[in-house]
Amino acid sequence: MTESDLSELATRVDALYETPSGEPLGADAPEVVEDLIKRLEAGQVRAAARTDNGTWAAVPWVKRGILLAFRSGVIMPTAGTEGGIAPTEGPTSFFDKDTLPLRRFSLEDGVRIVPGGSAVRRGAYVAPGVVCMPPMYINVGAYVGGGTMVDSHALVGSCAQVGERVHVSAAAQLGGVLEPINAAPVVIEDDAIIGGNVGVYEGTIVRRSAVLGAGVVLTRGTPVFDLVHETVHRSQSDAPLEIPEDAVVVAGARSVSSDWAAEQGLSLYTPVIVKYRDEKTDLATALEGWLR
Repeated sequence: MTESDLSELATRVDALYETPSGEPLGADAPEVVEDLIKRLEAGQVRAAARTDNGTWAAVPWVKRGILLAFRSGVIMPTAGTEGGIAPTEGPTSFFDKDTLPLRRFSLEDGVRIVPGGSAVRRGAYVAPGVVCMPPMYINVGAYVGGGTMVDSHALVGSCAQVGERVHVSAAAQLGGVLEPINAAPVVIEDDAIIGGNVGVYEGTIVRRSAVLGAGVVLTRGTPVFDLVHETVHRSQSDAPLEIPEDAVVVAGARSVSSDWAAEQGLSLYTPVIVKYRDEKTDLATALEGWLR
């Protein structure tokens, strides 16, 4: 895909997106939407990109194109899944936009999909070597890098970006950020470990090789207390919450300072960085490779 092709597609998406609400889209809308969906699935375009200085930014025209797919689609009956592969026929009790059905995979895609009800929506990139444990769900616009495992009951939300060799553990939720258009989605960089029942939302960035222990919840408004460097990590007005590279985060608590709260023994949840990855941490997570 050349820069010229990319620029032309972006221009066509933006032109269609400007169509006033209630008015019909141009006749080329199905062609433009399908072109974008195919390029998302091929990993040729992404809903977010890493800049030269290491920050992540949304790619607004791509997100506008995904919204066009919803706008141009019609709710139709759609088949369920078996092993993550959408059948072409059979009984159904599901109804969704006809522009964004479930993806069909083949052996040549190199994705391991264990039977049991997993689903991947069209417009998501799933790299060769990804392991999908049932039942997990990957939404439109998401990007999942090679060697990553998405475990049972885990969600990779719309436009979420997941790097290579990541373990998204059972029941973890990586929130989607499709709107606002300019808002960057959740990003999980390479070699991170996302523990069971973890929730990562509102554009939070988890840097390379970080570990989120079971039950950690991160939002834009969550302060993260770093015991190693004796500092507090917070989002800023122009930047999301970031978990540093190699940080090991666990669910902690801090006391509530009011007299009444102290009398009741109340405390509030807070995530805490207790250490940074070392040889012991790597040994404890070495089993990851065998699971793939």
